[in-house]
Amino acid sequence: MAALPGVTQVVDNIHLQPIKPLSLAPLQQDAEQFWDKALLYLPRLALGLSIFLFLFWLSHPLARLLISPLAWVTKSELIRLVMQRSISVLIILLGLYIFLRLAGLTQFAVAIISSTGVIGLILGFAFKDIAENFISSLLLSVQRPFKLGDVISVEGNLGVVKQVTARATTLVDYDGNHIQIPNSTIYKNVIKNLTANPRMRGHFVIGIGYDASIRKAQDIAMEIMSDHHGVLADPEPQVLIKNLGPSTINLQVYFWVNAETHSVPKVASILMRLLVRAYEANQISLPDDARERIFPQGIQLVTNGHQQGETPLNTIQSTEHNSKKAQESLEDAHNEISDDISSDTDDIRQQAAQSRDPESGANII
Repeated sequence: MAALPGVTQVVDNIHLQPIKPLSLAPLQQDAEQFWDKALLYLPRLALGLSIFLFLFWLSHPLARLLISPLAWVTKSELIRLVMQRSISVLIILLGLYIFLRLAGLTQFAVAIISSTGVIGLILGFAFKDIAENFISSLLLSVQRPFKLGDVISVEGNLGVVKQVTARATTLVDYDGNHIQIPNSTIYKNVIKNLTANPRMRGHFVIGIGYDASIRKAQDIAMEIMSDHHGVLADPEPQVLIKNLGPSTINLQVYFWVNAETHSVPKVASILMRLLVRAYEANQISLPDDARERIFPQGIQLVTNGHQQGETPLNTIQSTEHNSKKAQESLEDAHNEISDDISSDTDDIRQQAAQSRDPESGANII
């Protein structure tokens, strides 16, 4: 071995340990280092865990306290529940961030917060329809375009509002069927509320002959509606000429009823019956639609004469017919008092109250 300049002596103190394949020394060394760090961070871990548990326990009562002023702003239970849970989650996340920060996992804490936003964005796209429906529920609970028991029409679905949950609105139609409509559909479409104004207008068409007096027919109709207890005097009923048909002058009859107590179809049915009898009693014809019939082989007309002084048969029949119609008019006027014109809405509300809820969940309005 060549001598090194300036070196007089070399002492070999290197000790080589043989490599043992099954030695646990590296693991023991790592465990000792972990234990030393654990002892170093143990007070901070205990403090962070205590803060996290304290904020977790405090999140619900503190959230209720913070949202208590909302009771003066909105009556929506759903809004208050969502705000309370959101504040609770924020308080819990704050406690988790403090715990990770004291534990020396600052980067991990930042990563959790960042990933929370990314996960929320991904879930927002994945559950877009659900989120849209939930937001619509919040808006409906705040704006309250209708209330339980109202009769509404949405997308051609007419019924009594039975239940409004965070997912859907349940209607009971006049056949007793339950109709569930997603709240997003209700919020985005036209809502027709039939009970917001208890006064409702009904109408029907009746045709009189061209030989009849239009003014007389209008006066008779107005008199019948004025005498009917189910027709409101204000707004005033009207009888207008709608159009001129092939064989009739068509009159449009308008009347108003209190829909909370009376049924529009029932009142219209009674008025039509009374009008027909009154027009027949006053010789106002009610012809049917004009028809053209062709007889290719022709038709033979046979007339029967009558002797002088004899009353024609058709005159006798006409007199008997008018007498019969007058008697029927009197009977209709007598029966009109006992006719049922009560509203069907209360019956549907009662049916809705007795039926089971098709969906579990509390009402949000």
